[in-house]
Amino acid sequence: MHPQGLITPPPLAVYVHLPWCVRKCPYCDFNSHARNPALIPETDYLAALEADLRQDLALLGPPRPVQSVFFGGGTPSLFSASAIGQIIHSLRAHLPFAPDAEITLEANPGTFEQARFAGYREAGVNRLSLGIQSFNDRHLKSLGRIHGGSEALRAVHAARELGFSGLNLDLMYGLPGQTETEALEDVDQALALNPNHLSHYQLTLEPNTPFAIRPPTLPLGETLWRMERRCRVRLARAGFRQYEVSAFARPGHACRHNLNYWTFGDYLGLGAGAHGKLTDPGSGQIWRTRKHAHPQRYLATAKGPERLAEHAAVAPMMRPLEFLMNALRLTDGFRPELYARRTGLDPAALLSKLAPALADGLLRLQGGSLVPTPRGMALVNELLLPFLGDESLPSA
Repeated sequence: MHPQGLITPPPLAVYVHLPWCVRKCPYCDFNSHARNPALIPETDYLAALEADLRQDLALLGPPRPVQSVFFGGGTPSLFSASAIGQIIHSLRAHLPFAPDAEITLEANPGTFEQARFAGYREAGVNRLSLGIQSFNDRHLKSLGRIHGGSEALRAVHAARELGFSGLNLDLMYGLPGQTETEALEDVDQALALNPNHLSHYQLTLEPNTPFAIRPPTLPLGETLWRMERRCRVRLARAGFRQYEVSAFARPGHACRHNLNYWTFGDYLGLGAGAHGKLTDPGSGQIWRTRKHAHPQRYLATAKGPERLAEHAAVAPMMRPLEFLMNALRLTDGFRPELYARRTGLDPAALLSKLAPALADGLLRLQGGSLVPTPRGMALVNELLLPFLGDESLPSA
């Protein structure tokens, strides 16, 4: 590693996990727990988050401006506007914020209340990510969602009226019994609502979910490929650029929080099961943190010495793999100098290891960046194989 450590500390983001939802969807493998909203221990959880933050600050080193905050879940929109405001206020009290910091809250259209969302806006949330998934009531029912298509439309229109400058709509395709026409209708309906960002991703059967135990009948093979291709052509024609595997944005509206993940930036992870990544700019050491996943365990430990379920250094031999697992999701790829700044490793050694992928057409050099080709993005695991357990990459 370079004797002075990393040249500059990476940008800093904050992720806040709010783990409760009204009902857990049968496809969901996130750390979420169904609970009556009236029984969510909001006050206790806010106190735990505050203690969690104070202790994480000791791991951060010199404060850096927060570039983005992301409230994920679960269903963050089950929390009151005053609770979200309190969390943002606490973050601002402890850390400087970039003047244009992006503050995103995930929301379920089935929990949309005009006054509450006006309160989120007043508290500082400037970007909403609405979990639409589909506008088709039949498909929403098969996915176990608590909202219908009409609630989705109302939520989007209300978000617009409230002045949220950023609006992401989550859409899924490859749903049980879904046809190509129905998948395109969902995309067209989303485009008619004029969001500036769309997440468009395939429904997958994750282990240990009800859908994995009792699999529904999903579109497969050629049907699924055509569905994906036609939807993405439709998005491109509407001015949405695919900048990541499943993320599409109008110019200037890519999700800065997620881009920070994919470019190996730093982030504090607060809340039950939240993961963090922090770099010590002096030594160049990179740390991974993880909090206890179950809400009750998190609440019981957040104020004490057992609060970290994991606190481990990322060894230099693992940094190429961790960097590439993120950066190769980006359609623009990455510049070798970014790799050097974020990992402290020699990019020449990385290029040598990636030479076969360049020769095979999985990667290409474009404007000084290493860019995955469409075939490379489809075969990303092959790109990563040379870096599994590799101890041969010297420091910068």
